[in-house]
Amino acid sequence: MWVLFAVGSAFFAGITAILAKCGIRRTDSTVATAVRTVVVLIVSWLMVFFVGSQEQIGSIGGETLLFLSLSGLATGASWLCYFKALQIGDINKVVPIDRSATVLTMILAFIFLGESIGPIKAVGVALIAVGTFLMIEKKEAGPVGAKGKSWLFYAIGSAVFASLTSILGKIGIAGVESALGTAIRTCVVLIMAWAMVFVSGKGSAVKEIPKDELCFICFSGLATGASWLCYYKALQNGPASVVVPIDKLSILVTIAFSYAVFHERLSEKSAVGLAAIVAGTLVMLVP
Repeated sequence: MWVLFAVGSAFFAGITAILAKCGIRRTDSTVATAVRTVVVLIVSWLMVFFVGSQEQIGSIGGETLLFLSLSGLATGASWLCYFKALQIGDINKVVPIDRSATVLTMILAFIFLGESIGPIKAVGVALIAVGTFLMIEKKEAGPVGAKGKSWLFYAIGSAVFASLTSILGKIGIAGVESALGTAIRTCVVLIMAWAMVFVSGKGSAVKEIPKDELCFICFSGLATGASWLCYYKALQNGPASVVVPIDKLSILVTIAFSYAVFHERLSEKSAVGLAAIVAGTLVMLVP
């Protein structure tokens, strides 16, 4: 049964980007991120009560809270960059770069946490890195003009901040149950996202979100929550060494739906890159 939950986690994570892309065609990405974070926050706290970890709130230490907050800030920055990249770039180019956070995380974990990278994992990291490089293609300038070329920088920013999220979160999560830690981080993301909305003077844009896009934005948040629920349920009963790589294969779901919904096609070079990323992910299954 845990395998089904792991597959469910990958599926919902994969469609998150598709639903988000549908929700930010006319809606500003920063505003959309703030709105969907409300949905994610609700789901994350439901997870806390689902696993019964709310009783630990009073025992969280200052250092743990600090690193969880820093991890939340990194998460917020990653989400803001990610959805901005999705708004101005193609899904099948943005998502692979975002997934390269796996490589950056392992490197940072080696440098700052002293975690070793064995020969097999090194091969997996190399395959993911090469695959990501092959999938990076220059987006042709279109109606968006200069903005059409900036998606790459936002996508890279998303990956870098996602890596920092993992490192800071790993330090912070050591002193608290994972679901509760995630909920606390999401609170920080919510504050950061809405602060960005009002600081940038986009508060009035919230009322102007088209109803159809608001639905997609909310569904995107629900998909993220559903992915987290399936992920933690899979981890409860299955080995992390298998669950995590299955979850990372969500990129296949995203690429498939990007073709079906937005008719985004992979070039031969990108297809080879995708194959390398999948191969590298599967290599991570090896103990």
